[in-house]
Order: sequence, then structure tokens, then C-alpha cells
Amino acid sequence: MDSIIVTGNGPLNGQIPIAGAKNACLTLMPATLLSEEPLTLTNAPRLSDIKTMTTLLQSLGAEVAQMQGGQVLALSSHDLNNHVADYDIVRKMRASILVLGPMLARDGHAVVSLPGGCAIGARPVDLHLKALEAMGAELELRDGYVHARAPGGLRGGVVEFPFVSVGATENALMAATLAKGTTVLKNAAREPEIVDLAQCLRKMGAQIEGEGTSTITIQGVDRLGGATHAVVPDRIELGTYMLAPAICGGEVECLGGRIELVAAFCERLDAAGISVEETATGLKVARRNGRVRAVDVVTEPFPGFPTDLQAQMMALLTTADGVSVLEERIFENRFMHAPELMRMGARIEVHGGTATVTGVEHLKGAPVMATDLRASVSLILAGLAAEGETIVNRVYHLDRGYERVEEKLGAVGAKIERISGQ
Repeated sequence: MDSIIVTGNGPLNGQIPIAGAKNACLTLMPATLLSEEPLTLTNAPRLSDIKTMTTLLQSLGAEVAQMQGGQVLALSSHDLNNHVADYDIVRKMRASILVLGPMLARDGHAVVSLPGGCAIGARPVDLHLKALEAMGAELELRDGYVHARAPGGLRGGVVEFPFVSVGATENALMAATLAKGTTVLKNAAREPEIVDLAQCLRKMGAQIEGEGTSTITIQGVDRLGGATHAVVPDRIELGTYMLAPAICGGEVECLGGRIELVAAFCERLDAAGISVEETATGLKVARRNGRVRAVDVVTEPFPGFPTDLQAQMMALLTTADGVSVLEERIFENRFMHAPELMRMGARIEVHGGTATVTGVEHLKGAPVMATDLRASVSLILAGLAAEGETIVNRVYHLDRGYERVEEKLGAVGAKIERISGQ
């Protein structure tokens, strides 16, 4: 397996381009299954998860072509010849479950393996299934697969989520576009990726109102057409790279960044003494004066502080002045990066869903192990500010969510390199 070696090398300065959002693109790609006409996605990120979704869609009979170095995806589902999403593909990525709603809505049947992904909590798919049942789907779990049928087509209904679920909202939203009648999604997720999906579906001819709020109303249509859509910038990659100059010093402009994508995160940065300035081309970030201040963080559904930035924020706070408390309210098993940061000299105590971080003057480089996608990059960020050399092992997680991370950080002055494994 590949490893990444990071050596603390002082302040960072320059520009980092922000890619299209992984989580948005992984949702937009299955939308092709709703239509026989072409769907073209621009600003697509070049990631291993995108390759996995490509493989899954192709296994169902969809055509997927990569253009402009992979930043443009041309998709067509005019001739679907398979409605079984196989375990060998689906197990690699939880977003694979998002083919269920579109296939069921378009053709009235689908068989989808229960998914895999990062080991950061249970993340069950029961909310996806209950939403589809509310639209008239007949579901059976058998041998690790969801067998779904809607012989007369899906029909509109009221779906009230007991708690906010981005994936379930996305699956239900896509399925409802072709359901007969009106579907109302209550306590729906409000994330920018949901808004992006709704905007794309509307270009395809869907009738949707309320995206970005907790109530989304969809009037089903008989068919959807084709569209061209630009993937929204990745707010998690944006927040990650905003933390690089916060940790190391210097000034970095994140090209394509927008405040509204990371407003709650920016509020915590401001409290910690980090300046964020809007520019004509993105967001410029710099540490104001001296040592970062300790701050408390609580992860919440959008528009709150993103759980996907919690690990990276912890890396920043390991060298803050004072004691910070991070409370994880989204996933129950998302502090696995804490022991690895402690190997670098961080002072962290974890009790259930709460981590208390007492800032130290300096971290020290050490061999560490990546446990999941966001933990991977948090260790790289910590290594940028540590004394000496940090070796981050098992970085295959990293390639699922960050494209060309060594190149992007190296361009602003980081000393970072990838070592290929056997």
C-alpha cells in the first residue's frame, strides 16, 4: 500500500484549486438512470470513488465516458440491461445504494447489495428503504441484497425522516421525480449537495420545490430528459485546504471556494484566530497573529459544522492555546484519528462522542496509520506542522476523496511525497 511522507516545512503560500464535490458527483451520476437521454457532468473530481460508481453504472448497462482528463463525465442510460447491483462493486462504497431509487422509479424493479464504505459508524440504509416504501415500493431483504419492486410504478407520498439523512433524502428525491403524483419529504437534509442534485434534476425536467429547506416537494413527471450540469465545489476539500495555512502559517487562496458552503466552519475558524477573506476567485485564508486559540466544536447536519471536517479541525486544535472540546453528534465512531495524533504528541482524551484536546506547543513527526478518508488527511495536515518527518500509512482511503493532494499542497510550499507500496 502507498504511504505519504510529510516533513514540517514552515508557512504555506499560494493558490489551491478546489475540485468538484465528491459527494455531489456520486449522487448526480446515478441520476442518469432516470432518463434515456444523455447527462453530462462538468467539474467532476478525479477520485477512486468516481471510478467505482462508473464501474457500477456500467455493470447496469449505462455508458460512462471520461473527457478532459476526467473532469467531464458523459453518461447515458438509454439501454439498461441489468438491474442487479452486485456486492463485489457495492461493498466498496456506501454511495452505491443511490442506484436503488432511480432504477426502481424508472423500470419498477431493482436488486441492490447492501453497501460498504468507511468504518465510521453503522450508517444503516433503513431510512432509504422506508422512504421508498412510503412511495409504494415492495421491499425484501434477502441474502444481503435489497429486492425492490414497484409493479405499477412508484406513487407520491409523504416521507418524514425521523432524523436527517443526506443519502436517504437523495435516494427519495430521485425516485420521487418519476412517481405518480406529489411526494413531500419532511425533515429532509439541507446540504449543498442536495441543492445541487435538485438543480440538476430540474434541468432534466423534474418539478421540485424547497431544496435547501427541511421540506422538499416533488411533483412526479412521466419522463426526464438530458442535461449538462456543473458539479458544485467540494466544501470538504475546501475546508481541508483552508486549514493548511491555519496550521502552518502563511496565506493560501482556495480557488472556487464560497463562504456559503462552509459558513459554520468559517465561524469556528474566526473564533480560533484565523482570517477568511472572500476574493474575486475564491477564499483567502491566513492565521492572524501568533498561536491558534482553542475553540469548541459540535458537529451537526448542514448548515452546522460538518462531521467531515471534524478530524481536520482536531488536527488544528492539537497545537492551539488552551483546551478545546469536540462533540461528534453525527457518527458514533469517528475519533479513530485521535490515537494516531497522540502518537505525534497530541494530548487528547476521548469519552464516548466527546474529545477533549489540550493544545501543545509542537507536534513531532511519527509513523501513523490512516483509519478512514477524513482521518487520512487530518494526519497529513498535522504532519505539515510537526517537527521532523511523518509517515502516513494506508492512504488508499485518501484517494477516495482528495485528488492530487501531494501536488496541490506541494504547489504552496509543503514538503510532501507519495511512496508507492508493493
